[in-house]
Formats: sequence, C-alpha cells, structure tokens
Amino acid sequence: MDINVRDVLKLKKQHPCGSREWEVLRVGADFRLKCLGCGHQIMIARKLLEKNVKEIVEKS
Repeated sequence: MDINVRDVLKLKKQHPCGSREWEVLRVGADFRLKCLGCGHQIMIARKLLEKNVKEIVEKS
C-alpha cells in the first residue's frame, strides 16, 4: 500500500471522539497519525495500519 506523509486515511474503526479520518505525519516501520476530529496523535505499526485502512481519502 502506498501511503505518504500528509495523506488522509479513513480507518475501519472510529476513534472515541467519533472521527474515522487520520492524517499521516510520519512514515517508516511505524506511522505517526493525527486524528482529524480531536487532534490526538498515535504511533502505529505499519502491518497493523495497513490491515485497518478502509480507504485513502486524500492524497498529498
């Protein structure tokens, strides 16, 4: 899967704030994502993220 910095992803599960959309801040073995609903940032493993991505909403 081709995911780059500044892409907006829609995940299968929603964040507790109600948003499903996340912005990619860092790419590598792990990804840093920022929730577009509340601004919370997380680090997630590449394998886990690629499994949970529903679609790429906006390409950078």
